Amino acid sequence: MKQKISVVINTLNEERNIPYALRSVHSWADEIVVVDMHSEDRTVDIAREYGAKVYFHERIAAFDGARQFAIDQASNEWILVLDADELIPEPLSRKLLDVIAEDKFDVVIIPWLNYLLGTALMYTGWGPNQDKHPRLFRKGMITAFSTIHDFFKPVNGARILELDYQENHAIVHFNYINTTHFIEKLNRYTSVEASQAHERGECASFVTMIYAPIKEFISRYVRKSGWRDGWRGFYLSCAMVFYRLSIFSKMKELESLGSAEDIKSLYLKEAERLLAEYGRYKQ
Repeated sequence: MKQKISVVINTLNEERNIPYALRSVHSWADEIVVVDMHSEDRTVDIAREYGAKVYFHERIAAFDGARQFAIDQASNEWILVLDADELIPEPLSRKLLDVIAEDKFDVVIIPWLNYLLGTALMYTGWGPNQDKHPRLFRKGMITAFSTIHDFFKPVNGARILELDYQENHAIVHFNYINTTHFIEKLNRYTSVEASQAHERGECASFVTMIYAPIKEFISRYVRKSGWRDGWRGFYLSCAMVFYRLSIFSKMKELESLGSAEDIKSLYLKEAERLLAEYGRYKQ
């Protein structure tokens, strides 16, 4: 008997991207589930036009915290998790359906073809042989976490298949459009990562703040051959150094000063103190 598959997509204001994601799966997926965070554009209308079942989730800083909720809405045994800025090439869809039909595995780790500033990267840690994720799985064979960028873990005992990259056999990810787009996401993601690290009791030591960014650059540009991606490889290696520094900076803020509201309160007290002194000087 044919095993059915549900495609699950989390969305927020994705009217530009989601038609491509939906068009790449609607002809072969048995069910499409879209979990939307109350978009203010036509995302929900477009999803329904493609026959998707739409559910809503409160808006949170990172989608990863809503992944399990989205998975729970799927009714089929097999689940493929897709983001709105991703699509499945037709050869990859046939490969995934063949894996499901063979019934030998529980989790499939799929290569990613990441586009950055207008072209696909092949190295710098974002190449399709370097960047792979468990996005196709039987229900119950994956545990979802809220940890950003590391939200799926196969359960113990799951039979895992890791696909090798071949042309048109990777999930295509239209990642960052330009520097502005990168910085906007960087600011959101680093805030979430810093907050999660702070909640785990981690500290941003001075040594780590120096060592980790240097290690990040060497890893991406040298060990993962970022230089072979040309100026984009250098750009991404440097940008990820700033990413790491931003996380440590925000962790240090939380350790030493608290939240933004705490700092605002501190500034208000300081302003009142200075104005009170100014009043005494006038007297």
